[in-house]
Amino acid sequence: MNDELESERLLLRPMRAEDVPQIAALMADYDIVKNLSTAPYPYTLADAEAFFARQREAKADGEKHDFAIVEKSGGGLIGKIGMCAKEGVFEIGYWIGKPYWGRGFATEAARRVLAFGFGELKFERIVAGWFEDNPASGHVLDKLGFTATETVGRDCLARGHTVRCNMMALTREAFAERRVS
Repeated sequence: MNDELESERLLLRPMRAEDVPQIAALMADYDIVKNLSTAPYPYTLADAEAFFARQREAKADGEKHDFAIVEKSGGGLIGKIGMCAKEGVFEIGYWIGKPYWGRGFATEAARRVLAFGFGELKFERIVAGWFEDNPASGHVLDKLGFTATETVGRDCLARGHTVRCNMMALTREAFAERRVS
């Protein structure tokens, strides 16, 4: 199985120890962590180190497929994307550092990871969720062909309370049809 994935502008690769300071720097922004379930705020270097350690453990058990998002044109980590098993279903999640917003990186990275999930890993269905006050993430999922399934409450550690989360799903068949058209 390939540890690195490529798209037109991005290299998706395993997280490295040298990424930890950049993870901490990007995730120190409340506008990033408020849209994630398990990230604390304030987010510190110690949080990034613990996150990195958990990523390595989860990769070993095969329940998680995470990638650092790096621009091919140079520079370091700009975000993270991955899929993890939750209650027998694989869920995709991502974040992009604020300096890189609005450039299509989330859509490009997610498209490549979905191709990996449906192609190499043979998933039949992948789900995703976005907090209702983060419509940009919902727009990314819409562009990829996800369809709404339900709205649930999801805990957000940074906010300290439950947030309405719009859940969406994409099947292998729908993804394949979208890629052909």
